[in-house]
Amino acid sequence: MPDLEFCRRARRMIAAMANHRRPLVRLPVPALAPLLFLFLALPPVTLANTGQPVPRLDYELLEQRARPGDHFTQGLFFDGERWWESSGLFGRSWLAEYTDPTARPVRRKWLASDRFAEGLTVLDGQIYLLTYKAGELQRYRREDMSPLGRHYYTGEGWGLTSDGDQLIMSNGSDTLTFRDPDSFKVLRELKVTGGGEQWTLLNELEYAHGLIWANIWHDTRIIAIDPQSGAVRGSVDLQRLDPGSQHPDMVANGIAWDKARNGLWVTGKFWPRLYLIRPQGLGFGAPAGQSGPGRS
Repeated sequence: MPDLEFCRRARRMIAAMANHRRPLVRLPVPALAPLLFLFLALPPVTLANTGQPVPRLDYELLEQRARPGDHFTQGLFFDGERWWESSGLFGRSWLAEYTDPTARPVRRKWLASDRFAEGLTVLDGQIYLLTYKAGELQRYRREDMSPLGRHYYTGEGWGLTSDGDQLIMSNGSDTLTFRDPDSFKVLRELKVTGGGEQWTLLNELEYAHGLIWANIWHDTRIIAIDPQSGAVRGSVDLQRLDPGSQHPDMVANGIAWDKARNGLWVTGKFWPRLYLIRPQGLGFGAPAGQSGPGRS
């Protein structure tokens, strides 16, 4: 999605010019014309999106588990006993249930070759699965993954979670959509702001301790979002857990709340491991020891 990335860099360049404390080199008017056009075309940077930096949270690494490295993880959910995962790509997408994510799935459903699986969540006995380009939400029975029906939406599907009452969806922008779980109709939208950053490319989602946790495409950070104001309350950098591959698709993606152990399971696309981390703060509390990030 080069257009989004281009816009992010352009905004940063314009902001840097605006905040530069030394006199800028004078440029001829023709040279300024492209920058002026770009400035007018981009959404304005509002005061609401400037201010104090987002707090960076340390974390404790509680556990790590090896798993197959061929999962293009798009969605991850853990109910304390069972796991559900969705894996993407056209012609290779599936939805699976596990009792042990390091072993073979209990059951797996392959999607049609023209469907690209995206985020998922589980609510009230149903599994909800997004698709990337098809504008299709697929519903399955939690107990046996038998199909229950479909709903349709406009635009792309990226991440999905639930606050226990509503579904919360991302589409690769900086705006989350709250939806009715029965009809999938839009109930409200929430723009994510804070720290002077443009929070586009929001990806996989998880709801924990009253906050929405989100992956950001091609970013090692996960962020915690206030579901009422949209303010980013904190971030956790998973850089030390990254396998370090040069593969462009091998990015952090996948967050599942482990309520019993008060932590978040995190992983990535084609990552060969799952990691259970406990952030310091935002409902998770400080760890018992003084371990730094990536240390057990």
